[in-house]
Amino acid sequence: MKEILLGNEAVARGAYEAGVKVVSSYPGTPSTEITETIANYKEIYCEWAPNEKVGAEVAIGASIRGARSMTCMKHVGLNVAADPLFTVSYTGVNGGLVFCVADDPGMHSSQNEQDSRNYARAAKIPMFEPSDSEECKVFTKYAFDFSEKYDTPVLLRLHTRVSHSRSIVELSEPLPRLVKDYKKDVAKNVMMPAMAIKRHVVVEDRTQKIVSDVVSDGGKTGLHSIEINDSQIGIVTAGATYQYVRDALPSASVFKLGMVWPLPIDLIKNFASKVDRLIVVEELDPFIETELKANGIECEGKKLFTLLGEYSARMIRSALTDLPLPELGIETGKLPIAPSRPPVLCAGCPHKGLFLALHRLNAQVMGDIGCYTLGALPPMQAVDACICMGASVGMAHGFDKATDGEDSKKTVAVIGDSTFMHSGITNLLNAVYNESSMTLIILDNSITGMTGHQQNPATGMNIRLDKAPQLDLEKLCESLGVNSIKVVDPVDTFTCEKVIKEEMSKNEVSVVIARRPCALIPTGRAKKGVNVIFDTDKCKSCGACGRVMCPALVMGEDRKPIIDLEACNNCGLCVNVCKFDALAKGEE
Repeated sequence: MKEILLGNEAVARGAYEAGVKVVSSYPGTPSTEITETIANYKEIYCEWAPNEKVGAEVAIGASIRGARSMTCMKHVGLNVAADPLFTVSYTGVNGGLVFCVADDPGMHSSQNEQDSRNYARAAKIPMFEPSDSEECKVFTKYAFDFSEKYDTPVLLRLHTRVSHSRSIVELSEPLPRLVKDYKKDVAKNVMMPAMAIKRHVVVEDRTQKIVSDVVSDGGKTGLHSIEINDSQIGIVTAGATYQYVRDALPSASVFKLGMVWPLPIDLIKNFASKVDRLIVVEELDPFIETELKANGIECEGKKLFTLLGEYSARMIRSALTDLPLPELGIETGKLPIAPSRPPVLCAGCPHKGLFLALHRLNAQVMGDIGCYTLGALPPMQAVDACICMGASVGMAHGFDKATDGEDSKKTVAVIGDSTFMHSGITNLLNAVYNESSMTLIILDNSITGMTGHQQNPATGMNIRLDKAPQLDLEKLCESLGVNSIKVVDPVDTFTCEKVIKEEMSKNEVSVVIARRPCALIPTGRAKKGVNVIFDTDKCKSCGACGRVMCPALVMGEDRKPIIDLEACNNCGLCVNVCKFDALAKGEE
């Protein structure tokens, strides 16, 4: 049977067919759908972990016990999981163990463009990279067999375009979900220095064995494929860029890597001898190019292409040939220029009123990863800095200590509920322990919002929407030593302003929990037919409601609001900012 699947769905199918028993992940675009799809396979134990390190350690534990296991994350999530990743390379596995990481060239939903292939080399772990959905399934299944054959964890690298593109996948029957026998082995699994020194030798021998096997069977072990066509140009590539190369240069000879680390240097040397010009086509870092040159293989790469963003067939064809570029599907020159539309928070978003309050307070706001990063843009313009998950709390503490407390009266940290549990808790503990004077605002929207509404420990449900123990944020903060904890409704923007100002004046760590459900989940949506009511006679055309920049409200030519009743979530923020009672909430 065949189905058209997303690359991420195909990875999930591959894990299912491979007999995977345990999957633990943290959501992160573009990887999220892998674990969401796995949750549909009732035979697999599946969970959302609080962060990627926890997810990796759960999968490692299951692997040591003898079950095939997997953990999935986006590229920056691999940074969080790096600690266990490097050491499990030494211990090896019992049941097959796969780390699935989705890179994001072009930063469609990320704060950087890091290239995860560097982790494979640094951790000395083999990495496979599929180029379409069928390969996503096949490579995933193969990765588990490979993991057990060579006693190694395996990295499966995806790409935004592969993760979120659809193609035909051939489905097979799944293997039974077996758990291997467990045997205590301190020398293999306890990485204190004396054992780790010996295991490092095993890791280096393992790499050489893998390379030798790849060469001896002509590349089949690494899932490599070689297409000999025109000998003028030979391309070495992998993953999504392979698809661009085939479109751009259909007559070129191509060495398509399936395993991007370790590289089959001898096979590539042989391929290079058959072409006049060897070119490496790879997005982001010159990873393959550097390795080939280090091994004496003359090639071209980044001098022809950019280090930045995604490639395309047009870019590759333009760089390597004098052939005319393919015609675009539409004549762009005849299209009207669309007006620019800055990204805005959704209609009814609970974060907006809170950020408007921070803007009026002229606070120095250390931001975090989530929808609320848009608080840096108009009309809020409230976020000063944003680095990574959980960093806002530590940065606000750093602001306080850098100025001996002088900045404490104007510096706050904002963090979402899911992000707080991901990596904000330890930062809050540190701030309390080291006697900071910062104020932390937890934006509790009852869901993990930005990645598509996944459950977390504070929602009271697990990944399959079954009832689960629910974390009490107030009690958690209290247990960490926070004395002042206030709860506000972020839509009540002026009350938020008053409460935050009071908390910022205190010479201790304080917490404000801004609690209202995301407008896109059932508990946060307006009831049908309940909307904002507008009294045109009371309106003074002051424009205050328009400055909120709600997608459900636009200003007419007479500077009076026009409300889209279908988009309106009846949150009441525009009502709160109107000083003339021209707007009122409908009956609830």
